[in-house]
Amino acid sequence: MSEFVFLYRGGEGGRSPERAQQTMQKWMAWLKDLGAKGHIKDQGQPLERSGKLVKGKQKIVTDGPFAEAKDVVGGYTLIEARDLAQAVELSKGCPIEVDGAVEVRPVMKMNV
Repeated sequence: MSEFVFLYRGGEGGRSPERAQQTMQKWMAWLKDLGAKGHIKDQGQPLERSGKLVKGKQKIVTDGPFAEAKDVVGGYTLIEARDLAQAVELSKGCPIEVDGAVEVRPVMKMNV
């Protein structure tokens, strides 16, 4: 098994409390199913939309690490899968909605 990161980008904002609750239930059911099948390495956490970007040789600090709302990384999950193809298949069950996306990235193994 190899490790992969699901990065959750964009998604629906400004939901009613009822809609937010329904969406959260879908997320929890999907994550529980992945865990029951042995794919969750670290469930991860949602990320705040605020932050700082430290950039370049001069380490210039600016607000926000993103250009557009659709590019915001809203959270992550570390999973285990046989290969990238299986990780992509597992990501298809993600309940992210509207303009959201799941970026699937292999974790590079480093020998240190």
